[in-house]
Amino acid sequence: IVSFTFSVALMVCLTVTRCISLADGSPVRLTDAKAAEAFVSSAEVAVIGFLESEESRGYQELVAAAKRVDSVPVAICTVKEVWADYNISSDTIILFRKADRHQEKLDLAAAKKIDADGLVNFITINEVRYVTEYNQVTAVGLFNSEVKTHLVIFANRGTKAYTELKDQLEALAPEFTGKFLFVLLNGALKSNSRPLGYFGLKSKDLPRVGIYDGDSDMKWLLPEGEISTERVREFCQSFLNGELKDVKQAGAEAKTEL
Repeated sequence: IVSFTFSVALMVCLTVTRCISLADGSPVRLTDAKAAEAFVSSAEVAVIGFLESEESRGYQELVAAAKRVDSVPVAICTVKEVWADYNISSDTIILFRKADRHQEKLDLAAAKKIDADGLVNFITINEVRYVTEYNQVTAVGLFNSEVKTHLVIFANRGTKAYTELKDQLEALAPEFTGKFLFVLLNGALKSNSRPLGYFGLKSKDLPRVGIYDGDSDMKWLLPEGEISTERVREFCQSFLNGELKDVKQAGAEAKTEL
């Protein structure tokens, strides 16, 4: 028992040494490669500022931004040996995403202006998750992703279906990492009437599930019925197998963006 207790204590001590976090919401300090790797792996979206010192341009601004973005963990790494693992040679902030295996880099030397507001915007715009709730801000990151095919879940916020489908498809989305971005669209918002109309839907028709392919600007709806995990999985797979090309498209024919 004593040996086990000592081992646990040692592991905790080593973790704290490599990954130092402050209680006031300031970024975690990463001190070696293992800590950086563990930090990136710990969340769907994570941000690391690879900054030379506290005097570096953008350091204080990132600290301030981290305190304002509760949904995304932020860390700082000043250890140059770790930078090499991420092909970093100068002060850079990187946002890591699991949903499309993307790294969004902000080269601080090349940036004309660096402030906390701008860094908060950088994080929120690029905060693409396994299931991303669609709005005017997240739309930018979604359409800038190299993954151009979206599995769209249309549901009205406040309904049981909205919460259930979000939880259900968050479990499914990792199976299609790099192939689909799963997007949750609140049909109860008037501002979302355009993407609904693009699929030929109205709020009263929900919940429904569709696929939008940005490369071909084509879209399809999962036939009405139970929205089960297996049906959605088969729907996604039918697109990947090329089986939807001969299926009639959903909704309006006019080309537009979500």
